[in-house]
Amino acid sequence: MAITLTLSELARWIDGDIVRGGLDSSYTGMAALDAAGPGDVSFLGNEKYHPLFQQTKAGAVIVPRGESGGPPATALIAVENPTLAFSTVVRHFVEVSRQFVPGVSPRATVDPAASLDPEKVRVHPGAVIMAGARIGDGTEIGPNCVIGENSVIGRDCHLMANSSVRERCILGDRVILQPGCVVGSDGYGYELANGRHVKIDQVGTVVIGDDVEIGANTTIDRARFGQTVIGEGTKIDNLVQIGHNAVIGKHCLVIALTAIAGSSRIGDYVTIAGQVGVGGHVTVGDKATLAARTGVSASIPGGQVYAGNPAQSYQDEMKMRVNMRRLPKLIERIRVLEKKLAGQ
Repeated sequence: MAITLTLSELARWIDGDIVRGGLDSSYTGMAALDAAGPGDVSFLGNEKYHPLFQQTKAGAVIVPRGESGGPPATALIAVENPTLAFSTVVRHFVEVSRQFVPGVSPRATVDPAASLDPEKVRVHPGAVIMAGARIGDGTEIGPNCVIGENSVIGRDCHLMANSSVRERCILGDRVILQPGCVVGSDGYGYELANGRHVKIDQVGTVVIGDDVEIGANTTIDRARFGQTVIGEGTKIDNLVQIGHNAVIGKHCLVIALTAIAGSSRIGDYVTIAGQVGVGGHVTVGDKATLAARTGVSASIPGGQVYAGNPAQSYQDEMKMRVNMRRLPKLIERIRVLEKKLAGQ
């Protein structure tokens, strides 16, 4: 399906001001500055890409206010936040091109005791929806998805291929599960008895708030009792592990290869970078930022940036790393001084 937007429509969509270009000029796609062509819209979101901006072949570029450079043939739309504005353009192209065609594939398996309106949801081939499951209007269940018994999926969700929601789990509205995501797998719980690891039943559930996105092959364990909770608006990357009874607050960012152990508490607006490990039964305060490969073994207050293992303030960790690099020279200086002292 071809999509065309004129420059005037683009400016209206993103609340921008046209700096240069004809109002009726039209565009059919979007691309990075160095890959865009005359029919594409691009953006200048960071000054380090200014050299690419000067050479771009894009038909139109979204720029910060005050910018008037770039190739003369390239139209410019000025906004406060080009990155955010460009994401609005991308969303428009995606939403218009995505055709939501309601209906349940004859190759899907839907239990008669499941609740959904076949004229308001889309269920792809190979999907399995079990008894008691409830699917909200506007939701799309991708190929080979499995929706467990008595689970609840809200409105306008998109569960992509091979994602699974186990029994009694609850997803809010507009939740996105990327391919291979698993919600509600058993928590990792065993008790050593008579020399053997005995499995402890995990009888809780998972509750996911509105507007959450969960990346490919990420796993969220069900609680032993009660709930594992993912707060409204939180975005979780690929290959993340979240343990049983963990609670992640609202509007957090959790980046790939992070592991959050059971019964931990993550506050609101927390940013967790890649390969971070959060130990069990600890609390991370609101608006904390954990740099890549941080290890959190004890509770830490919010509003600060942390790094290192164990986690400490980012400034202290950077000082320590600088001093570590100095160690070989310092050791050599000590050896020289020791030899001089020994010769006295």
